[in-house]
Amino acid sequence: MSFRDEDLTDGGNGSLKKSKKKLKGESAWRPEGPRDPFALLDSLPEKKQQEIQRALHLFSLGTSLPKTLREAKKHTYRFWDTQPVPKLGDNVTAHGPIVGSEGSIRDEPYTLPPGFSWDTLDLTNPCIMKELCSLLNENYMEDDDNTIRLDFSSEYLQWVLQPPDCQSQWHCGVRVQTNKKLVGFVAAVPADVRVYETEKQMVHVRLLCVHKKLRQKRMAPVLIRELTRRVNLRGLYQAVYTADIVLPTPLSSCRLWHRPLNPRKLMEVNYPRLRQNMNLQRALKFNRLPEVTNTKGLRPMTKEDAPRILPLLQEHLCKFKLSPVLSQPQLEHWLLPRENVIDTYVVEGDDGSLTDVVSFYTVTSRVLNHPVHTGLRAAHLLYVISTGTELTDLMGDALILAKSKGFDIFTAFDVMDNASFLEKLKFAVSDKSLHYYLYNWTCPWMSPDEVGLVLPS
Repeated sequence: MSFRDEDLTDGGNGSLKKSKKKLKGESAWRPEGPRDPFALLDSLPEKKQQEIQRALHLFSLGTSLPKTLREAKKHTYRFWDTQPVPKLGDNVTAHGPIVGSEGSIRDEPYTLPPGFSWDTLDLTNPCIMKELCSLLNENYMEDDDNTIRLDFSSEYLQWVLQPPDCQSQWHCGVRVQTNKKLVGFVAAVPADVRVYETEKQMVHVRLLCVHKKLRQKRMAPVLIRELTRRVNLRGLYQAVYTADIVLPTPLSSCRLWHRPLNPRKLMEVNYPRLRQNMNLQRALKFNRLPEVTNTKGLRPMTKEDAPRILPLLQEHLCKFKLSPVLSQPQLEHWLLPRENVIDTYVVEGDDGSLTDVVSFYTVTSRVLNHPVHTGLRAAHLLYVISTGTELTDLMGDALILAKSKGFDIFTAFDVMDNASFLEKLKFAVSDKSLHYYLYNWTCPWMSPDEVGLVLPS
């Protein structure tokens, strides 16, 4: 998952102070229509709402959580300083939990602000899943210029939040008591994770989201505490999560790289991470790809392939200091192709053996206020394993397959062995960093190429 600065900003209650003075004849001059500022915002045309939200976002940048280690060292983390995580600046050499599991676990849920209540979301219910999609699509994440916003589908959320052995009580929501509107969410999914030589049962924390109108009210820390309590009740005390901001304390940090597949569309929507030194004709020529793949035996994965992929994946992931430990049911869940969610391809040799695997998942976004384009499709690299094909050649074919399926851009982090092909295949590094964190576990720093874990969010 990705913790974000808007969700974890310390301080500020966002309340508006009313003037104590009454203007003479106020009632006679009072305009008709909503007077509540949020209701007034909702009553405006969507384009005007986006302009206002963009201005608010720009004003809020000065109080956001730090994005660099230098900024982080000057910041006071009122919430994270109370949590079992390494402190910024600590020279970590030890391995193991920060606090033990012998302490008592709170029986009652944590107290929410007045007017709100907890809800455990049943994601098998289509109506509830639709509510969650609405909350995330309107409030989870958008680019700094407020023109592109993530667009979650129920099929994608089923994949991300409901792997084997998932626990419904770990789908933690907050509702308004009066109208039952969903205004907050955070989830955990079970995972076996290898940290250096230690295999540990823990959870992945994902999709922390608080409604925009409730930012600055410290609801996100309460959501994290409540999810921690629910996970502890199941006997688990460690978690892994990611964030694009610096919290105490990153285990590793990586960079996002992207490779345009549809340069014309990306330039028309002013995609924020494009090279700025190319005109359209040069971009089209620079990013041109072959029409067909070159690797013999390359085909989509089937369920029958899973038993043969598992040893390939296990051997590959053992090279890294942070990686998942997957069972066959988990591998089938994460890799078996699903339309508009996950694509996986294998290379089958003449003798029937599988030598290579490449998989990428679908991240869709809405384009706001554009006269032609309404959405973008990004293919994000999950795993690539190459034992019989040159890695760069296999990834080049993955780009061709993604383009043929209608993706506009291909993205990857420089984790695992990815750095070996990124520049060769004309990926460009962006300004976005992603930081990895462990909750209640300490171990030394890892470089990006020592990380074998990708957490879709």
